[in-house]
Amino acid sequence: MPKYTIHSSWLIGFASFLFICSIANGGSKPNIVFILADDLGYGDVGCYNPDSKIPTPHLDRLATQGMRFTDAHSPCAVCSPTRYGILTGRYAWRTELKRGVLWPWDRPLIEKDRLTVGKMLQEEGYNTACIGKWHLGWLWPTTDRTRYNSKTSIGAYNGGWSEKFEKKIDFTKRIRGGPTERGFDYYFGDDVPNFPPYCYFENDRLLSIPNTHYAGESFSRPGPMVDGWVMADVMPRLSREAVSYIKNDQGKAFRREEGKPFFLYMPLTAPHTPIAPAAQFRGKSEAGWYGDFVHEVDWVVGQVMQALRDSGQAENTLLIFTSDNGSPARDGTEMNGKPRSVHRFGHNPSHSLRGIKADIWEGGHRVPFIARWPSKIESGSDNDETICGVDLMRTISSMIDYDLPENSGVDSYNILPALLGEESKTPIRQATVHHSGNGMFAIRQGKWKLILGKGSGGWSGDGEEGDPRVQLYNLDDDPSETTNLQDQDPDRVSMMTELLDRYKESGRSYPPN
Repeated sequence: MPKYTIHSSWLIGFASFLFICSIANGGSKPNIVFILADDLGYGDVGCYNPDSKIPTPHLDRLATQGMRFTDAHSPCAVCSPTRYGILTGRYAWRTELKRGVLWPWDRPLIEKDRLTVGKMLQEEGYNTACIGKWHLGWLWPTTDRTRYNSKTSIGAYNGGWSEKFEKKIDFTKRIRGGPTERGFDYYFGDDVPNFPPYCYFENDRLLSIPNTHYAGESFSRPGPMVDGWVMADVMPRLSREAVSYIKNDQGKAFRREEGKPFFLYMPLTAPHTPIAPAAQFRGKSEAGWYGDFVHEVDWVVGQVMQALRDSGQAENTLLIFTSDNGSPARDGTEMNGKPRSVHRFGHNPSHSLRGIKADIWEGGHRVPFIARWPSKIESGSDNDETICGVDLMRTISSMIDYDLPENSGVDSYNILPALLGEESKTPIRQATVHHSGNGMFAIRQGKWKLILGKGSGGWSGDGEEGDPRVQLYNLDDDPSETTNLQDQDPDRVSMMTELLDRYKESGRSYPPN
């Protein structure tokens, strides 16, 4: 039974009504800051794992100031699909990307007419910015007007075609289909840290034109690069840009419109490969360069928290921190390392959960989720409600009294009542769909998790031999997913399979109006 739950329609409406009334009576719309770590595991943060070998003082303090969710999940166990889900409130497996991630030069995954969290907030008078890793595709301008996906499907890597295609890109021209056409007034970032081009983007152009070629390593794809590009400089630069945006610095070419609330979506590039902590963080953890990089993530969160305090905006800001999927647990050797190699330090990014990034096991998609909103969210509170990253859209729409169209946020549920500490006897979500890196499905309902496939469904190969093709686990009794109960409860297997099929066929998991 969730500690904080809510699902009765009148109570949800009442909570929203009270909040809306506070705005109508002189309150201002809250700022929203959403920080998304890249490949950070459930057990990396101290407030989730007392045995963590990594100091995370800022995230630990954030948890004491807000609410820590213990059963939060990314929309997918890998990167691009999760980002799509967070920004659209829709599972990415409903698109043509059925497995894996977008590759260099892929076209946009978010459809041009799809409502995003950013577009919704723009309509409600918000300044919106994305600072960090985009990884949702662009329409790259070429000398002959060809597209990368004319010869390969989206999400399918073709090294030979990629090398030929990049030679036809005109990097001096505007790049369409990115953040500024998907709901953001401003974008600054490096798109994907281990994909070309290796340079910074600002809005729909490159800040510098690539003038050399990066040969690539085990952690990065070869391709165009700006001379002097340093991987370790990326996170500090993203931090400076975010702080500048929050403080609305006078010296910046782009400034927010005064008097408007803002939405800052900050998808970080760490601790994803290349594992490249800045010099000031090296040796600060007991988990190698990987641990140092996680420690740098914590520092960035601290910089954002300090900027909100310094600018007097902390009290009126909903600040959320989470991760895009679990960790592959690489140790950072040569900025990479084998999966699970960080275990040699006595540190497990998945904590007691089974699996790693990309897996259908809990370690692939159960992630930290911490939310702070002074005077609204109870300080130091814990919440065991099952939630998902796709819930951001409907939650924010409730906060700002935005009436979502029927075809928007089709997999998103409103977790605002849980954030506000309301209680109910029924869960917020009817069920949650999980999706692995290789396209395997699972469905979670209450304490039950049904996996429709064999083994991990990811890249680890965990449990492939001897596993049946249907797996049922009671996560209350068996959070490490060790005992398959499919034979003991065939009726539940059938019921949950039918529910997943209905979600797939109907095009939505959130009930229609």
